[in-house]
Amino acid sequence: MLHENKAYSLRCVYSGSPVLSCIRSSQLLCADSSVHPDRRGISAPTLLLAFSKFPEQESQDISQAAERMEMSIQVLKQKVCQKRKRSLHPTDLLSADLLTTIANISGCLPYMLPPKCPNNCIANKYRLITGACNNREHPRWGASNTALARWLPPAYEDGFSQPRGWDPSIRYNGVQLPLVREVTKTIIHASNEAVTEDNVYSDIIMVWGQYIDHDIAFTPQSTSRTTFLNGMECQMTCEKQNPCFPIKIITLRDYIPKIIGPDAFNLYIGPYAGYDPTLNPTVSNVFSTAAFRFGHATIQPIVRRLNEQYLDDPELPNLHLHEVFFSPWRLIKEGGLDPLLRGLLAHSAKLQVQDQLLNEELTEKLFVLSNNGSLDLSSLNLQRGRDHGLPGYNDWREFCGLPKLETHTDLNTVITNHNITEKIMELYHNPSNIDVWLGGLVEDFLPGARTGPLFACIIGKQMKALRDGDRFWWENDNVFTEAQKHELKKHSLSRVICDNTGISEVPADAFQLGKFPQDFKHCVNIPGMNLEAWKEFYQEGKETCGTPKSVENGDFVYCSETGKSTVTYSCQYGFQLQGEEQLTCTSKGWNFEAPVCIDINECENKINPPCSPSAKCVNTKGSYKCLRTDPYKLAEDGRTCTGNLPTDVEQYLFWERVHRSVKSSMKTCNPNSSGWISTFAEILHIERCMPCNHE
Repeated sequence: MLHENKAYSLRCVYSGSPVLSCIRSSQLLCADSSVHPDRRGISAPTLLLAFSKFPEQESQDISQAAERMEMSIQVLKQKVCQKRKRSLHPTDLLSADLLTTIANISGCLPYMLPPKCPNNCIANKYRLITGACNNREHPRWGASNTALARWLPPAYEDGFSQPRGWDPSIRYNGVQLPLVREVTKTIIHASNEAVTEDNVYSDIIMVWGQYIDHDIAFTPQSTSRTTFLNGMECQMTCEKQNPCFPIKIITLRDYIPKIIGPDAFNLYIGPYAGYDPTLNPTVSNVFSTAAFRFGHATIQPIVRRLNEQYLDDPELPNLHLHEVFFSPWRLIKEGGLDPLLRGLLAHSAKLQVQDQLLNEELTEKLFVLSNNGSLDLSSLNLQRGRDHGLPGYNDWREFCGLPKLETHTDLNTVITNHNITEKIMELYHNPSNIDVWLGGLVEDFLPGARTGPLFACIIGKQMKALRDGDRFWWENDNVFTEAQKHELKKHSLSRVICDNTGISEVPADAFQLGKFPQDFKHCVNIPGMNLEAWKEFYQEGKETCGTPKSVENGDFVYCSETGKSTVTYSCQYGFQLQGEEQLTCTSKGWNFEAPVCIDINECENKINPPCSPSAKCVNTKGSYKCLRTDPYKLAEDGRTCTGNLPTDVEQYLFWERVHRSVKSSMKTCNPNSSGWISTFAEILHIERCMPCNHE
């Protein structure tokens, strides 16, 4: 907040209120893709990546709202800084009231508020699919569509969103940060032939890491085409401007100890001591964008497929990795999934070696499409860390209680390959400048681990948070019975493969490299769960209430809580419950009448209209339709209109909400004072009442 009693009048694009004008201008820069990208029109690797990560509708809405809010703050900051003739931190510029208003206008505010959590038998026994309401005091902790957690303050060049290394005039310990592509070419890139086999673990350990990473740390691709202040499209420019229960057991019991080693596991995770409601299980950005991406250095350049005898098959030749990206047809026409799984089980993973990090399949041929170039996974990882504002390597070592490395000699103590440290120092000049993903990747392994001390610390801390901060963790009291826990302990990845494929012989531990047939077992000898432990009985005794009344467009489930029989009702999508959600059986029968499911009229939603302003919304039972009005076309989803919509029409309903929100947030004008009472006056002069118009 500015401390001088001055008010600035900003002129952005439109006439009228400067606040509205600046925010309105920012919205136009955030033009979003309202239709899912058509795979038939994908002609470049960047478009293919975007297509693969295009989010579902709620994630789209949240992503677009966040981008609108960021752009609004950037535009306002830029204008004020022009008036002030110097650069200022956004939090020094914008009051809390104004930030709240921008959040509301941009559409962020609803997603920042705590969700309404159900309080019934079902919600007490089972987690929601979104992860919300796991923690009763902090219902957004660990939920999907929430921001990644920051374990350290972000490191941005402008204090807000400009990544490190973006401005060539900014120095770090006296030098400019290297370009990420230069780091890849100098240090990380390795040929396809430069592969050291891991003689302990099979290739499926890499696949499992990728699987759980995308399960717990997947972030959506930006939905905006335009995010630059000058209005240029991201995909069309290189300009530098600031622009997502058995598995638990397999992961923490069988996978993580192999990755971070037994010592780090005991230090950072340790035995389970119960649910800790003060521990935030939200995935951190340093885990998601750096530490858990260690696995990219364990990816083989070759995909192998084996027959039922675990032998090479001339009809299923080996493939380079770039030949299998986005090629699901191979599963149908070339033997299905089983040959691929056999190749993963019987061949070793690639060992992460300091001078053999990412092979050319990843650095030169990622998502190859004809002659339109490719992507570089290493450079994407490095730049992603900078985009997320991750501090440098030494900041994270200090976070983990590891010694700070001040000199080249210090760096040699944690990286035995001195040729690599020489290259690193030539590019970064100071250990503190090193990107955390690179620094953690090249550290010497801990004993019995596949990571060094930094990544072992970050992965360990994250896994402990995911376990201890989860009210529904399988070992927590009253989640499973002792009989059920006993069955769960029998489960393994090998059993999953046996139950879900045509493979009949597997290793006892799928992650452990073995030779066929001596180290493999038939599936009949692989322990599995007896699901009888989960069988439930609905007891009808003297206090029986009979079968609950069914509801149209809804359903109910039985649940037992504190010795009482209950039923919980829910409605199908497009309908909402009217009446009591949960009924309890008493000696007099069900304690309430059964509820009903009534249709939601989506067309009445004026805050977030379901249809484009150019289409007519018609409510239907359980849904709605967007009727085409010439000259626009109805998109494939049957709800979105496409065409060259005039900007004013496209934004009409949005700006109605903008005006309502800003007016309601403004405080009254005191005509006897020199300016606005509102905190907005410390930044902007808003023309709302004549006595305060000092222009």
